[in-house]
Amino acid sequence: MTNASSAQSSLPSQAAAVADLMQRPNAQVLILGAGINGIATFRDLALQGIDVVLVDAADVMSGASAASSHMIHGGVRYLENGEFRLVREAVQERNRLLRIAPHLVKPLETTIPIYSTFSGVLSAPMRFLMHGSKKSKERGAALIKFGLTLYDSFSRDGGRVPRHRFHGRKKSLHEFPQLDPNVKYTASYWDASAHSPERLGIDMLRDAITAGNGRARVASYTAAIGTRDGGVLLCDNVQQTEILFNADVVVNATGPWVELTNEGFGEPTAFMGGTKGSHIVLDHPELLAATKGHEIFFEHNDGRIVLIHPLNGRVLVGTTDLEHDMREPAECTEAEIDYFFELIAHVFPGIKVGRQDIVHLMSGVRPLPRHVDQAPGFVSRDYRVERSDFAGASKSMLTLIGGKLTTFRASAETITDLVLSELGASRNVSTAELAIGGGRDFPASDRAKERWIAAAASSIPRERLAILLERYGTLALEVADEIEQGPDSPLEFVSDYSHAEIEYLTKNESVVHLTDLLRRRTNLAFVGTSASGIAEIANIMAPILAWNEAQIAAEIAAAEQELLPRTRLALAAAPQ
Repeated sequence: MTNASSAQSSLPSQAAAVADLMQRPNAQVLILGAGINGIATFRDLALQGIDVVLVDAADVMSGASAASSHMIHGGVRYLENGEFRLVREAVQERNRLLRIAPHLVKPLETTIPIYSTFSGVLSAPMRFLMHGSKKSKERGAALIKFGLTLYDSFSRDGGRVPRHRFHGRKKSLHEFPQLDPNVKYTASYWDASAHSPERLGIDMLRDAITAGNGRARVASYTAAIGTRDGGVLLCDNVQQTEILFNADVVVNATGPWVELTNEGFGEPTAFMGGTKGSHIVLDHPELLAATKGHEIFFEHNDGRIVLIHPLNGRVLVGTTDLEHDMREPAECTEAEIDYFFELIAHVFPGIKVGRQDIVHLMSGVRPLPRHVDQAPGFVSRDYRVERSDFAGASKSMLTLIGGKLTTFRASAETITDLVLSELGASRNVSTAELAIGGGRDFPASDRAKERWIAAAASSIPRERLAILLERYGTLALEVADEIEQGPDSPLEFVSDYSHAEIEYLTKNESVVHLTDLLRRRTNLAFVGTSASGIAEIANIMAPILAWNEAQIAAEIAAAEQELLPRTRLALAAAPQ
């Protein structure tokens, strides 16, 4: 059933990937950090025919990329900072991702509740000049209207979304009956949402492996721990095997860990000043319905721009912006949870939300540039690349500073062009309009989806194929092939997934731990998974990964510790 144009190479197992690095411990380029930026750079270089290796100390897409607000947006608020280049590029990248990754990036209507007409008009120029060093003042309708008009202007070339609209109180409350009745206006505009940033990363990895044809290799749970004799000392964190790896160019794309990585190389730097951002995910049908499918994007009383984002049948609420020491784990605190409940009450005062409604927590550190007197929310989300000599050898290291989910393709293009210059090579392929993974030939309309499902000629029920298409794009054909190979049945404790689908992901997507599958190959952690569901999936994975009974128990315990106590168990028991 799989057609040749959609077939892709599987990701090698972690053990096979490490064995390959030991057998061939060299490449033209070594990329450190398999977040969205490192993966996009890996894909871009592979497409140019470069011999490239990507490693990460943990699972792919498990750092900052796994803790985003899931937004693909231009950043209308960055206009206040005067970051017009960033906004223009981000809007163009948003429009581009809607074209090249339509299976995972979807249009998202965003609504701003507004409580005044002229507030902030006089203080906005001061924020522009002072770069947010003073407390923000509430933005009124006039200022927001000006900002959205300017924002729309950036979408004129290749625009993919409608222009903004304004409503007064009466129409606003008619559209959003549970909105705070004190609202004076609402402004609605369009951005986009990444329904699964993790799967976006997986798709790009598989693109790279296919394009590289043996010259693009990736190894998760493989850390760069230092240098020796001009090479990078890698350590396989599963078997504790050390590998001395040599490359002509090293790319440090470790995000908020950039300083710790450079420190480990004996080259201390002071580039970064990342801030922690947390989110909670709620299973709350009333709040979900109140959003009317819109992201509610607004300014809280403290000046923070926050959001209530309907996603995957749940509601994502965030985010905070707190200074953080990268030597400490990033965790969502009780104080942050209280803050999120306050902001929900600020916009939807009649809706009651409690800790028992939380099904998932996310917390990560933004890879922001170092800042001194700027308020965290005003620190630039733009990116730059720093070049330095590496380990006293005639090699170079390129360090990525900053960046955000929306601009991963553009930042990867920038890094790739710099790497090609270092190698004396030239670009052969542009990624600007190159479809990502399952976005290739993705049907654009409901009618086209029906035709695609009919043409699949599968024994799998149409309803099941429709789910697979939404989940994997046109790569659903490969998953469906796996399902048709043998007996299959729905999972007992997890809806919309089956035994064969879990087997396919485990075998083909370099899964090492149970949490890799729950958090990054699927959205099961995001939507909330029971202890029974965790155990059921572990037992499906076990024969494929050769886990014995003790390993199964350890994986289940680790997943429960990571997912359950911080959500349904511990938080439900906390004082209300």
